[in-house]
Amino acid sequence: MAAPMSEGGKALVDAEPSVLPGGAAPYGNFPDYSRFHPPEGRVRLLPTALLSELFPSPRAGPLLGLDVGCNSGELSIALYRHLLGFKENKASPDHSTAGKDLSLLCCDIDAELIERAKQHSPFPGSISYATLDIMDPNARETVLSCYLSRFNRSMFDICFCMSVTMWIHLNHGDSGLVKFLSCLASKCTYLLVEPQPWKCYRAAARRLRKLGRHDFDHFRSLAINGNMAEKITQILTEDYAMEFVCCFGSTSWDRSLLLFKSKATQH
Repeated sequence: MAAPMSEGGKALVDAEPSVLPGGAAPYGNFPDYSRFHPPEGRVRLLPTALLSELFPSPRAGPLLGLDVGCNSGELSIALYRHLLGFKENKASPDHSTAGKDLSLLCCDIDAELIERAKQHSPFPGSISYATLDIMDPNARETVLSCYLSRFNRSMFDICFCMSVTMWIHLNHGDSGLVKFLSCLASKCTYLLVEPQPWKCYRAAARRLRKLGRHDFDHFRSLAINGNMAEKITQILTEDYAMEFVCCFGSTSWDRSLLLFKSKATQH
């Protein structure tokens, strides 16, 4: 997934895609991401009744979701369809398996990818898109608060962070990764994270070198390294008041889907 981020605190919300020849994308904003990591490889690991299991109590309004680094939206749509019980080629959900309503805000740093997502979204009434540098605190608070205020809410029920953490880490260093995880933990009740393993860091750096580019600024100085699923779990549970709920398994490209819950909220 494309990772929303900035260099030196400068917002990049209007930037053109930073995709280099040969398949290297310094911010993860690959224009055809879903072709080599299909959404089905992730959503098949998640229970179709997940929302009902996590939020069994009825409520007046919809559940609110945030998808950080949504790229051009294919995975966002697949998650929405899967979690609300849409059957293949059906325009309405199977309410016997869904039982919930979901409004989803999807954000990405790449304005062109967001425009593609808007143009191809089959659920414009339930899925919103925003070009956003999640690492710019002013832009982040403006976009997220504005969306939440529409529902008179202060937090999202669930946040999706699918293959984003590495791009934050490579471009913002250890402190940037920690700040990013802290931000997500403070914004949601449940957090679903798909961390990239360390071998992906090496592969991303190697792609840049093959193109004659310098390494990522922070790659060689990262002290948070090795088993990234374990390290991210440690940061979220020990530093940011989240509890590990479960691992839904791993994709065919060796990335685990980890679910966390905020200790500060109860449902």
